[in-house]
Amino acid sequence: MREAGKIVAEVHHEMEKAVEVGVTTGKLDKIAEKCIRRYGAEPAFLGYHNFPASICASINNEVVHGIPGLRKLKEGDIISIDVGARLKGYYGDAAATYAAGEISAQAQKLMDVTRASLQRAIDEMQSGKRLSDISYAVQSYVEEQSFSVVRNYVGHGIGEDMHEEPQVPNFGLPGRGPTLQPGIVLAIEPMVNAGSWEVEVLDDQWTVVTSDGSLSAHFEHTVALGNNGTEILTSTDLL
Repeated sequence: MREAGKIVAEVHHEMEKAVEVGVTTGKLDKIAEKCIRRYGAEPAFLGYHNFPASICASINNEVVHGIPGLRKLKEGDIISIDVGARLKGYYGDAAATYAAGEISAQAQKLMDVTRASLQRAIDEMQSGKRLSDISYAVQSYVEEQSFSVVRNYVGHGIGEDMHEEPQVPNFGLPGRGPTLQPGIVLAIEPMVNAGSWEVEVLDDQWTVVTSDGSLSAHFEHTVALGNNGTEILTSTDLL
């Protein structure tokens, strides 16, 4: 899983360099797929429930599951890119939101808060803590900042399958759910909206958007809990 996670981190390193005004989401998808296959892995999303691409590319008010294509990024856009890789039977999964050119102060704050909420969630992933302590860490911080957490889509366990139990909501009261123990690996992924938490799915049956048209950001890491604490398997700091 460390190897799969490192490949996902490498893709995000490439995405950080490639996201710019004028690039198409389809080109970003091709860059990601090439990177994944270069390391002998398979794109986890491609063909998953018939999803047609290697990344999810969700722009502005799109929350998750945006389908790459001919759309070009414009000045001021933010784009959430989610990517997974499968290597030797194990999965890595991570997402990040990137800016195209100069973005608004609200968009920057939304990105910063979402990224920070993910770190707060990871800090709660400790032996003896309860699963909902992770959820509460996200929701309490995000709502303090006057944003909202998406409730229809959640994080998840990950390993030999991309989506495993337990589900990891980004909302809820602390002190509930299973006790965290060494050996568990979670894909923790706050999805945060600038407006209401409510979302809807477009006619393509994939793209999820905010119901009120507000901006959305998405950050995710695959995180393992070991005897010596947490290890972020998809961190670009390891590259």
